[in-house]
Amino acid sequence: MRNRLLETGKTARKSRTSHAQVVDELGRAIVAGTYPVGSILPGDAELAQRFKVSRTVLRETMKTLAAKGMIVAKARVGTRVTEKNLWNMFDSEIIAWHFDSGVTEEFLLQLYDIRLAFEPFAAGLAAERASKDDIEHLRALATEMAALGHTSESLALADLHFHLAIADASHNPFMRTLGSLIEAALVGMFRISTPPSQNGFSNIADTHMRIVEAIVAGDVDGARKAMEIVIIDGRDHVRDAYAAITKASA
Repeated sequence: MRNRLLETGKTARKSRTSHAQVVDELGRAIVAGTYPVGSILPGDAELAQRFKVSRTVLRETMKTLAAKGMIVAKARVGTRVTEKNLWNMFDSEIIAWHFDSGVTEEFLLQLYDIRLAFEPFAAGLAAERASKDDIEHLRALATEMAALGHTSESLALADLHFHLAIADASHNPFMRTLGSLIEAALVGMFRISTPPSQNGFSNIADTHMRIVEAIVAGDVDGARKAMEIVIIDGRDHVRDAYAAITKASA
């Protein structure tokens, strides 16, 4: 499993191909507004010279960004940046580019909206379908959250592993595709919040263990409700953190 938002950008980019590097730079520029919605990207010759790549690499780059819904090419017009409602917001790279450009409260809260729509249902499915091995794994992951000495990053990673394990325990492959959204929401919350011992994250193991207990009991409604409480708690942390930022800057 590759957790892009939790790894360092420099390490991640060293091994990228020319195609991946150009996709990354152009994608981040589009999300950041360097090339705003509705604008026409520079021509192939200019971009090829700027990035020091061949026309073939550039064409493949444009195909990749078009597949993400971010651009559209039109004859005699050029390559235009599309409206954001056409972008594939489930794409892990698009999410990462939003973080690169400075994630907003609105963006994080929108991620929590999606989590509330899907994850409680995934927990309910896990209550119906989880195997003995699934349950043992979930219990171990919830227990890990109670370990001493967590940093915000290590706790975010432990939390992420738990929620991805819930998706796996639902035994519905579509749930697993939500991994990048879950990761982004959790990383965003932990990055803008104070260390766990100071901001109410100390009960995180207990709230997640309640999800496990409901799954063990086969309590579908209980598992859904326990997951909903965890997600709402995270959303509240996001709101509180931004309120504190606003107050400090006033």
